Amino acid sequence: MITVRISFKKMNEASYISLLDMQRVMQRVLKRSGLPVWHTLGFNPHIYMTFACPLSLGQESQCECVDVKTEAETPDFAQWQTALNAIMPAGIEVYRVEPAKMKADAIAYACYRIRYPADAAEKLAQYNALDSVPVEKKSKRGVRMVEMKEYVPTLELETEGESVSFAVCLPASQDLNLNPSLLTAALEAKFGVPAANASILRTEFLTADKQKFE
Repeated sequence: MITVRISFKKMNEASYISLLDMQRVMQRVLKRSGLPVWHTLGFNPHIYMTFACPLSLGQESQCECVDVKTEAETPDFAQWQTALNAIMPAGIEVYRVEPAKMKADAIAYACYRIRYPADAAEKLAQYNALDSVPVEKKSKRGVRMVEMKEYVPTLELETEGESVSFAVCLPASQDLNLNPSLLTAALEAKFGVPAANASILRTEFLTADKQKFE
């Protein structure tokens, strides 16, 4: 049995599809495609699926993936990609289908491009002068204080037309998973830059040794 990794982009209006709804979308698309995906056994069989690092609502991504299994001996992955894209909702595009090379728990970091209107550049630059930016991370385990400067020492601002952006890579492991919205909330609290004006795009996953996740 082969574990197949379906890599896809989630852009524009699709960014508002929740994880639960995304699971339903994939179940329906895979069923409609007629592809030879493996189903779990038991009274209520369903398609086996594993999503890596669920994306927050409203955030876009160029590197989402879901793993499924197939008992086909020589699957035609190009045909899988064509069949899936033919029936995907707007904003979701499959760009690669191939055997999974790494397990999902190999992901240690998620990288993002955060974009603001260009007039926010001067305020954003003030972040670099700060010695400490503590943020409060809430989870099912409770509340934890995290030093954002440990993971984002500086903001390397890039101006493009009417926007300014910067790239960050944040922990995305089982031990610590930091949402970029923690950073945008801190920037709003300290400098008055509205978090609502930030667009967040996930660009890639990295392993613990900063290799690209595949």
